[in-house]
Amino acid sequence: MLSPPTPVAFPTLLTRLRADLTAAGFTVDGVAERLGPVASAALHREQSLPALLATETGNGSSPPGGGLGGGPDACAVLIRLFTLGRPVPRPDVEAALPRLMVVGAVALRLVRVEGDEAAAGDVVATCDLRPYADDTHDWWVASDLSEIATRAPLRPDHVLGVGGASTTLASWTIRRPVDRVLDLGTGCGVQALHLAGHARSIVATDLSERALEFARFNAALAGLELDLRRGDLLDPVAGERFSLIVSNPPFVITPRADDVPLYEYRDGGRSGDAIVRSLVRGVQDALEPGGVAQFLGNWEVPRGRTWRDVWAAWLDGVALDAWVVQRETQDPAEYAELWSRDGGVVPGSPEHERLGAAWLRDFASRDVEAIGFGVVTLQRPLTDRQPWRSLDEASGPVAAPMGPVVDAGLRARTWLAEHSDEDVLGIAWSCAADVTEERHGRPGAEDPSVILVRQGGGLRRVVQAGTLLAAYLGVADGELTAGAALEAIATVLDLDPTGVRAELVPQIRDLIADGLLV
Repeated sequence: MLSPPTPVAFPTLLTRLRADLTAAGFTVDGVAERLGPVASAALHREQSLPALLATETGNGSSPPGGGLGGGPDACAVLIRLFTLGRPVPRPDVEAALPRLMVVGAVALRLVRVEGDEAAAGDVVATCDLRPYADDTHDWWVASDLSEIATRAPLRPDHVLGVGGASTTLASWTIRRPVDRVLDLGTGCGVQALHLAGHARSIVATDLSERALEFARFNAALAGLELDLRRGDLLDPVAGERFSLIVSNPPFVITPRADDVPLYEYRDGGRSGDAIVRSLVRGVQDALEPGGVAQFLGNWEVPRGRTWRDVWAAWLDGVALDAWVVQRETQDPAEYAELWSRDGGVVPGSPEHERLGAAWLRDFASRDVEAIGFGVVTLQRPLTDRQPWRSLDEASGPVAAPMGPVVDAGLRARTWLAEHSDEDVLGIAWSCAADVTEERHGRPGAEDPSVILVRQGGGLRRVVQAGTLLAAYLGVADGELTAGAALEAIATVLDLDPTGVRAELVPQIRDLIADGLLV
């Protein structure tokens, strides 16, 4: 069976399309308002029925926007057509897209007309088209139709739209102004849309030609120019260097046997977690000095080892600073349940059980006990120094966006790597504005038994502080240098100043790294 067509970019038609989508209120806020919170939340869970009911003809109020192209329910028409994949009468589509018209949408390969194109038949979407936004931009992203639209398993060459992984990476990406950036494994081009706000030029690569065609269309719809290249991982940019590399790679660990479907958007063609490991080992030569690479990944944790052991081995001999934050961990059964139903396989069906067994056998062959997921940030040092390592766990809520936190954390860790303990002691540090303290004790007790220092933003760290650290944080207000403060604490408590420094300096460094001390 032939793959569905990918959209094509005709500048004049794209101008009309943008105007129609805007006038119809087919934006992130407009769709959320049109559907309401219940249907919006259900659609996020890939449950289409509430959205179908909410967009039935005559159900609901007029959408935001209005004006030419914003007819009585233009937003609902576009939701049913492009998001839910339902056939829509041609007159309704003509009313929702009065500048582009159906003939223009057909020319862009966004829709097809069932039956006689000249007749008033139904219009059917050939791709998914949804609004997407950040704090300053409104975009639209085209991709292959989702499972809720096709009501069938996905094709192996399926091009995924905006998903949880892509929004996670976008949130964690640092947004420093840069010259050249690489979006490795661009998919439909989501990361490139964000990168255009702070990069002079963008190279975007993917192994999938279909993905590159969608990325080309989405960039043109957003008025952007991308240098698109086809190839595996770093092969298309061999010998080139970048200030920033971002990647949402096909990191899903997939059995290489048992006839498991190999989806291009999630499977990198390698066994186990080799694709993430190869990025760690290979990205160094593609970074400018001071350049940063950020990507998502899964990693296997064999029995008898920890995830930090795995990463220590991966980073051995790699001349890059490394900050890895593990966000989630699953056992092999949980992982098998998740990915054996991905792509449209019905949970509990014989096919679901067959695929789950394939995953479990694959993990058992390597004695895998757990699978980690997280965000990786690597930095090429500007100077010839020992690279630093930071392997953290943060399974709960974190700041949104995380990019500014990562940027500040990189700068802090780099400063610490390049400065001595005496340099640390020579600065008057302050507790960050979001740091609070909690004291817990038995009823009637004179002193607390537990002192917790809690970070309100960032990674939302909670540190159990001893008496000395709590005393220092109590006077860390930017007035006294750390050295003077520790000297005073030692004097008041009649302690050896050398011992106080030996205990507290490592803890102070740790708090500086994560932004609790600034």
